[in-house]
Amino acid sequence: MGNFLCSSSVGRKLIMSLSGCFLVLFLIFHMSMNIAAIFSEDAYNMICAFLGANWYALVATVILAGGVIVHLVYAVLLTLQNRKARGAQRYAVTVKEEGVAWSSKNMLLIGFIVVLGLLLHLYNFWYHMQLQELLGNHTNDFGYSPADGVSLIRDLFAQPVFCVIYLVWFAAIWFHLTHGVWSMFQSVGFANATWYPRLKLISNIMATIIFLGFAVVVVVFYIKSICPACCVA
Repeated sequence: MGNFLCSSSVGRKLIMSLSGCFLVLFLIFHMSMNIAAIFSEDAYNMICAFLGANWYALVATVILAGGVIVHLVYAVLLTLQNRKARGAQRYAVTVKEEGVAWSSKNMLLIGFIVVLGLLLHLYNFWYHMQLQELLGNHTNDFGYSPADGVSLIRDLFAQPVFCVIYLVWFAAIWFHLTHGVWSMFQSVGFANATWYPRLKLISNIMATIIFLGFAVVVVVFYIKSICPACCVA
């Protein structure tokens, strides 16, 4: 069984699909949590304090990190395998589009952009929040409580350069999801003329909801920074 999952093309695609599904569910959860900051900054900080360095949050963090690593490693393995067998095509697509979407031809590149954005995000937030709690610090480098996530959001997205970087990162996630979600289902057998357009539509809708959910937080807090009276939390 282990050899099947690690060595065979079908096994690798199954692991990619399962890890991808897990990461999509996390994105939906994280997006929902972030949106809370728009409506109630106190509520968002309560969520941050609830998660913090508690054992369940630490277990979830380790599982999430493992999911990201597994997904990235298997993405590289599948890409190299498929490029060797079929050129630059990542998956053996049984239903063809008229013209291949740019994202489907550049999933590995988009994936690395997503990972770079994730590393920056971990520094901006995880390093200054959960890690500081684990280290026993009552304040981070900015003088905030590690549970004061709203202050970090407010200060970060008052800077146009970070707003642009994060919006580009979210756009990369959108491209990744528009192809990744439907190909995830395709890898486990939903690959026919009936389900293909449905899965593409579901992928586009899901990717767009996630993109807008994250992006609206950046935009709202930037607007607050230049016009505090425009948005009242």
